[in-house]
Amino acid sequence: MYQRSVAVNKLALSNSRSPALAPISPRRELGAYEALFLEQGATFKRLAERFASDPTALPSDFVSPQDADAAAKRTIEKLFASGVKQFGVRIHKAGDYPEKLRHAKYPVELLYYQGAWELSEMRGLAVVGSRKPSEDGARRAARLAKELVKRDFAVVSGLATGIDTAAHTAALEAGGVTIAVIGTPLGEYYPKENRDLQDHIAREHLLISQIPVLRYEVQPFQHKRQYFPERNATMSALTEGTIIVEAGETSGTLTQARAALYQGRKLFILESCFQNPAITWPARFEKEGAIRVREPNDIWRALD
Repeated sequence: MYQRSVAVNKLALSNSRSPALAPISPRRELGAYEALFLEQGATFKRLAERFASDPTALPSDFVSPQDADAAAKRTIEKLFASGVKQFGVRIHKAGDYPEKLRHAKYPVELLYYQGAWELSEMRGLAVVGSRKPSEDGARRAARLAKELVKRDFAVVSGLATGIDTAAHTAALEAGGVTIAVIGTPLGEYYPKENRDLQDHIAREHLLISQIPVLRYEVQPFQHKRQYFPERNATMSALTEGTIIVEAGETSGTLTQARAALYQGRKLFILESCFQNPAITWPARFEKEGAIRVREPNDIWRALD
């Protein structure tokens, strides 16, 4: 492994592991993270396993300073070209990286964000579901989001069409806090029609991405879909629980359901899902510990 540089610049953070170790440069760690994802066969799983084998390692321990700095320069240029002029990073073992993320099966070492990071410290619940919900499903998502706002919870979702958009929008309309965990890098928009919503959340609330900028740029479109399940696991880890409003039998939402149970988070499934004869997953997850929500108080009782 490469020895960490002892150089200090204005972005350096104190190393929380030991005062005897060199300060951490967010710029270099950002570049090293990006460089690691450019390696052949790199995945979140493989990188998580690599870091798990050396609990003290930082991204820059696996990448030369020259390669890390070059990747950082390219990444920042790409972000600026995409309109991302201000952003921050959270690095495992430094600063305000949320330790609750380590509950994920394959935790990420670095997050990009825009907005007010301190919002991540609020109590939060994820509201997720189908990209093509019924009208009733969209209304349920909006009502839930507004109730969460009343109870001073952050409404967390993934900025997809459908349930995600309904939850984010309702939280904003209610004057609450919303956090978006996206499956693209900062400066990318999926779906395109949520561009204004994403920009508003980035300015006034909190937008989070774990997606490597340089890797994403060179991947074929079909390979980019893999990032959405990965972000679902991170979204679950950031929250106290996940509420599934409506989802089909093969919905990507079920990835988050599995992650929530694995991470020891609450998993709430609305009664309307159980009443849908076309799907079997609600009963299966209830047997594994999910909470059946017949009325809103079923959520609040479980969280007390």
